[in-house]
Amino acid sequence: MTQQFTITRLGHQGDGIADGPVYAPRTLPGEVVSGTLTGQVLTDIRVETPSEDRVKAPCRHYKACGGCQLQHASDAFVADWKLEIVRNALAAQGLDAQMRPIHTSPEQSRRRATVAVRRTKKGTLAGFHGRASDTITEIPDCRLLDPELIAAIPVAEALAVLGGSRKGILAVTLTLSEGGLDVAVKGGKPLDGPLELALAQATEKHGLARLSWDDEVIAMRQAPLQRFGTAEVTPPPGAFLQATKDGEQALLQAVSEATQGAKRVVDLFAGSGTFSLPLAQTAEVHAVEGESAMVQALDQGWRKAHGLKRVTTEARDLFRRPLMPDELKAFDAIVLDPPRAGAEAQVEELAKAKRPVIAYVSCNPVSFARDAKILFNAGYTLEWVQVVDQFRWSSHTELAARFVLNAAS
Repeated sequence: MTQQFTITRLGHQGDGIADGPVYAPRTLPGEVVSGTLTGQVLTDIRVETPSEDRVKAPCRHYKACGGCQLQHASDAFVADWKLEIVRNALAAQGLDAQMRPIHTSPEQSRRRATVAVRRTKKGTLAGFHGRASDTITEIPDCRLLDPELIAAIPVAEALAVLGGSRKGILAVTLTLSEGGLDVAVKGGKPLDGPLELALAQATEKHGLARLSWDDEVIAMRQAPLQRFGTAEVTPPPGAFLQATKDGEQALLQAVSEATQGAKRVVDLFAGSGTFSLPLAQTAEVHAVEGESAMVQALDQGWRKAHGLKRVTTEARDLFRRPLMPDELKAFDAIVLDPPRAGAEAQVEELAKAKRPVIAYVSCNPVSFARDAKILFNAGYTLEWVQVVDQFRWSSHTELAARFVLNAAS
């Protein structure tokens, strides 16, 4: 039976929400919509009264593809909504801050994507999953991915022919690098001699920089270098990398501004050196990261670079063994970029250490606000927040922020 609802707000996943709550994907606040209610989710949705913020989706795949959630909303609406997500997360902790204008990465700028590939009777099918579905949608005209990534999808299909199973789906991560295409495959057949030989030949045939199969490097024709400042780094297969170069530069600019003038910086959750190596142009840096392979890549990148100040590295699980106040006292600025869970244990120690400046990069406004409250209670002021939208048309929100210790603390 068809029912009618008025959308009152958007949830954190980008779904419209009506009283109930009733969740209506791809709707906007103020819209009157009708559809079939299944549990709490509205399906077969028809927009009876559209919002002024509704626009025609720029991508022809949007209806079937699950890669984007918000192409039906104007850019201005999405920008305001993402800023409001951060404001609301802070307000829930009793906090406020100066919100800088959002920085949004341009279309077709994603340098990394994981495509799903399935073997079929007629060949292969590659693309993104449909919304909450195992169905794969082909994406030849994707508005998110760099055109070089779209052009590389046939490589993923060829690898599925060699090592994919008709029963499973390959997850093929394609990453653009200075040395060419870096490919990491998960979910394929177990490696044996013939498959390994075939994959090595495919690496040559398609001119790949590197191919790894379930974390094992099969072949590397050229180092898949990523440039961080003046340094060149070869991250391990599947290592974390900011989604767009544009977004990475926006975050780096915010972090550099937040730590300006510091002589000794500690970079916590440093990855392969996204912030550590550029910051080493003006400061000594101690980089701490839980994954030893990323630490090694960072160190090698620094050693091969010229003109950088000293960078030391440490492989350490900061969730189980955070840096303590006596270790932190050597630094006059802190940078931390934790995963979605935030860095509660480490932030508790930062609050005790009372270093002058903290630059916090976050991909989760809720865990960021929780950690910000700890710092606020310890005498820090949240000076500003810079929201960076490098996951365009998604519900994902990233930010960088500057905390300054109050003089009386």
